[in-house]
Amino acid sequence: MTAEFEVGGIGITELAERYGTPAFVYDGNELGSRLDGLRARLHPELEVFFSLKSNPNVSICALLHAHGARAEVSSTAELLTARRAGVAPENIIFLGPGKSRAELAACLDEGIYTVVCESFGELSTLDELAAEKGIVVPVSLRVNPSFAVKGSGLTMGGKPRQFGIDEEQLFAAAGLAERHPHVRLMGVQVYMGTRILSEDPIVENTRRIFDLAERLSAHLGFPLEMVDIGGGLGIAYFDGERDLDLEVLAAGLNPVLADFAGRHPATRLVMELGRFLTAVSGTYVVRVRYVKTSLGQNFAVTDGGTNHHMAAVGIGSYVKRDFPMRLLNRYDEPAEQSWHVTGPLCTPNDVLGKKIALPPVRPGDLLGVFRSGAYGPTASPVLFLSHGYPAEVLVHNGQSYLISERDRPADLMRRQHLHHVAGLAAAGLEA
Repeated sequence: MTAEFEVGGIGITELAERYGTPAFVYDGNELGSRLDGLRARLHPELEVFFSLKSNPNVSICALLHAHGARAEVSSTAELLTARRAGVAPENIIFLGPGKSRAELAACLDEGIYTVVCESFGELSTLDELAAEKGIVVPVSLRVNPSFAVKGSGLTMGGKPRQFGIDEEQLFAAAGLAERHPHVRLMGVQVYMGTRILSEDPIVENTRRIFDLAERLSAHLGFPLEMVDIGGGLGIAYFDGERDLDLEVLAAGLNPVLADFAGRHPATRLVMELGRFLTAVSGTYVVRVRYVKTSLGQNFAVTDGGTNHHMAAVGIGSYVKRDFPMRLLNRYDEPAEQSWHVTGPLCTPNDVLGKKIALPPVRPGDLLGVFRSGAYGPTASPVLFLSHGYPAEVLVHNGQSYLISERDRPADLMRRQHLHHVAGLAAAGLEA
């Protein structure tokens, strides 16, 4: 009997028949053990805040929270998701460069731990809202630092950015706290970059962030109740990349954390993680509808594509590189042929993988894009051709659960409202 890929001990054929395709399937045991392994190695004072932007499903958040994660959110829906997942307000931070008044008001109403402020205008708005409610709101300052450490896939600081307030501007903002009496400055957040795959830049970033936080709090005269060192821990997707060595990371980072914690025992130390926690657990599963050749190249045309998994096209990279991909229902067959794996969209860009080594592919086969648990459907144009969101499935402790229903045509039509244009009926054009 041909071997097939399993998730948490359940065969992929069984999962595909029960929940349909395309679907994102997550291994809950992998999610939990990944966070457990990181927390066991890093300094115990460092708290992990799950970045919901990487995967905002409430069940994913709840599972990670059960293993000790707090929550970092960037919208009202993410805030409500974290609360529904059981995360207490004192373990939630809210950040983002363009928060609305309604989002800021929701933060005040929920009583979250801190709002991470990214502009002077936002600080004034927070002060106004807090004054209206007769409260004082705890606020952390997101700093766009003057330094940059190489080694991240996407640099978020050290250059002109919409994120945060420039370090130089903050050091020139004398009397900032006094001008905002309903704001209590209490923390510093710096996010240097994402997809970092080398341990040394993480250690150096952290050291410099601690130094900046100490200098800024002293200069502006507020206590350091929290320092958020960002995150950006990467995972390897492509040939030539390697995953972070957590033992090496801990050996370099823990002394820096211990030194700061020893001098600031009352300060919460925060690391934001999204992709690092969720990506490895997820597999995007598609079913082959047709196989064909074009000018000598094999094509496998599947029922899902870049409308669900835009990250697999290489968005954010200068060069298109392929995520790891396998034939799932005949997992042990040798991969001796070259295949382009495409989706159902009417665009030549709908290519999940080019020249992927696979066994002979047949209609009905199941293909999987691995390491797909982060920035899948929520970072993709899911309404292109009106296909909608795929199903999401969690396998945990040997049981499978539907954690997000796929969109049906009726779901998409329900959101639309037909405007009857005068004259269409008479002309025989009205549907």
